[in-house]
Amino acid sequence: MKLSGLLHRSKPALPGVTGIARVDRRTTDLLRRLSPGDVAVLDQLDLDRATAAALVDAEVVGVVNASPSISGRFPNMGPELLLDAGVPLIDGVGADALRVVKEGSKVRLHEGSVFLGEQELVSGTRQTASSVADQMVEAKAGMSAQLEAFSANTIEFLRRERTLILEGVGVPELRTPVRGRQVVVVAPGNGHVEDLKALKRYLGEHRPVLVGVESGADALREAGHTPHVIVGDPDGISTAALRSGAEVVVPATTDGQAPGLSRVQDLGIGAVTFPASGNAEDLALLLVDVHEADLVVTVGFQATLREFLDRGRSGSNPSTFLTRLRLGSKLVDAKAVAVLHRSRVSAWAVVLLVLAALVAVAAAVAVSGVGGAYTDWVVDTWHAVTGWVGGLFS
Repeated sequence: MKLSGLLHRSKPALPGVTGIARVDRRTTDLLRRLSPGDVAVLDQLDLDRATAAALVDAEVVGVVNASPSISGRFPNMGPELLLDAGVPLIDGVGADALRVVKEGSKVRLHEGSVFLGEQELVSGTRQTASSVADQMVEAKAGMSAQLEAFSANTIEFLRRERTLILEGVGVPELRTPVRGRQVVVVAPGNGHVEDLKALKRYLGEHRPVLVGVESGADALREAGHTPHVIVGDPDGISTAALRSGAEVVVPATTDGQAPGLSRVQDLGIGAVTFPASGNAEDLALLLVDVHEADLVVTVGFQATLREFLDRGRSGSNPSTFLTRLRLGSKLVDAKAVAVLHRSRVSAWAVVLLVLAALVAVAAAVAVSGVGGAYTDWVVDTWHAVTGWVGGLFS
């Protein structure tokens, strides 16, 4: 019995975190397949904030990056966000990781290595808060070069898309009336769910046109709103949102190719394409601006210097900069709108003020010499009214 007990005694748990490996060189495809408890294995130089936020939202237990998550070119924001959320990050394991780590296998992350059971598959550098902070300090030195590249890209984009930016040529028509109305554009950026909740009173009072950018359309539906217009790749938008009755605008390349259009057609939903080289957020802003919106409130948009240089926006930085210049003063961030709207006097405050005035008048009448006469008059009037109403039914 003792020998049998020893044979069947379970082995002590191995250190680290375990999860099912999801492996893909294309980050966008990987994000669609992630489930809570997975380990994401990707290959992305300079992990951007948008990707990191999507990984956190997917509730992964670890991230393995074949490339350095911070190359030193500029202070990208993804690694810091992952570590703040408590997600382990192993960096620079090499491109072989995408071949060695098998899709669907149960892997274990410990220190800077990836294990299958007790077998080490690949190893790299485990990032910590201090290591990321040190690399970010060094990366700030690379910002000047990135700014120079950004300036050159902006000039090239303006040369290529000047008729779109300056004259609105190529912007599709909309059935939804936008002219002279306020518009809220929701993108899946950092804190967009909280910002949308903070606009609840504003949305109820002004009834603006609601535009969902990609999964921002799903955020609108989850908050109890129905989008009027959806802009973005349909592959990243739920079927329920696409079938909500909103107009669907699918970004396309400058030669007219729109890969996501096939999904909309399979669902039997009408859609229009928007050929341009900008990203979906910027196209949504251009769309409502060309259709003469009075005010455009953005939810989930970022425009700080670090966010401009972040890798997730590097291909669209010129369009982002120029689009915001075009909209000018009509462009307002949701946080500012929420703060200003809260400062207004609410209906409840008015009701309480009226009640307080009535109580004060009643108290004054009660302590005055004519208080009894007024009370008798009110009682007599009440009895007369009730008697008259009762006589109608007798």
